[in-house]
Amino acid sequence: MTRFIKSLTEIALDYDALVFDQWGVLHNGTLAYEGAIEIVERLSAQSKRLAVLSNSGKRSAQNIDRISAMGFRTDCFESVITSGEALWQDCKKGEIAHRNFYPIERSNGDAARWAEGLDIALVDFDRSDAILLMGLPDGTDKNSFKTLLEKAHHRGLTLYCSNPDLASPRADELVMSPGALAQKYKDQGGRVIFYGKPYPAIFDATKSILGKTRILMVGDSLEHDIAGAQSAGWDSLLVLGGLLADRIAGKDLAHTLTALIKEKGCPPPDFAMIHLS
Repeated sequence: MTRFIKSLTEIALDYDALVFDQWGVLHNGTLAYEGAIEIVERLSAQSKRLAVLSNSGKRSAQNIDRISAMGFRTDCFESVITSGEALWQDCKKGEIAHRNFYPIERSNGDAARWAEGLDIALVDFDRSDAILLMGLPDGTDKNSFKTLLEKAHHRGLTLYCSNPDLASPRADELVMSPGALAQKYKDQGGRVIFYGKPYPAIFDATKSILGKTRILMVGDSLEHDIAGAQSAGWDSLLVLGGLLADRIAGKDLAHTLTALIKEKGCPPPDFAMIHLS
């Protein structure tokens, strides 16, 4: 049964390390959530080992810059690990055979910056042998990229998705995330390779860095953070005020959480709270 808590300090001493998701937990894509910076610094001052594990298509360094700009002291975190970094590392090690990628990115230049240092080419669709899906332009909806995905499927292109999230909180709204587009391609019969949560590799990489066994995953997605943590043998804490904020507004939390778990077909989190504090 999920235990509802008001502050991480109630359970922090039970763990060797705490691993935080970004969007919906630390910040909303624009600003840090009220109290998030303070609790991170408080835990760091108590010598707790902290890390960030994010389904971000960008590399770790860019995400360090992002959370720093929002006011987080990055020296509080032992590591910042992203799905985009994991894909970059596999490309660097030669574990991916494809070399000509058609990029789908949120902003022009994101893919080029991500690809720095790699022996790959970012090309137009007709010259590509794979698709790099690392972000979605603002305003993307379920009908976006329909024709492109059909052509990609016809050509048998592999799609590499470096952000498996289906949706993400941004300021005061939810936006479609790359994982939703990748899942659509997969449903059409296309080949998709996902990097990030809930897939085991990213959790194994994080654990190897932390070198600890008692780990708490703090996230706002049942499908990605909570399910992935359980598969990895970690405990988990669900933050309800991020991705699920609209679903819980004005409702009985325990009843709503039970319904959401049933709807998503996901395991229950060990703990739950509204906002990080």
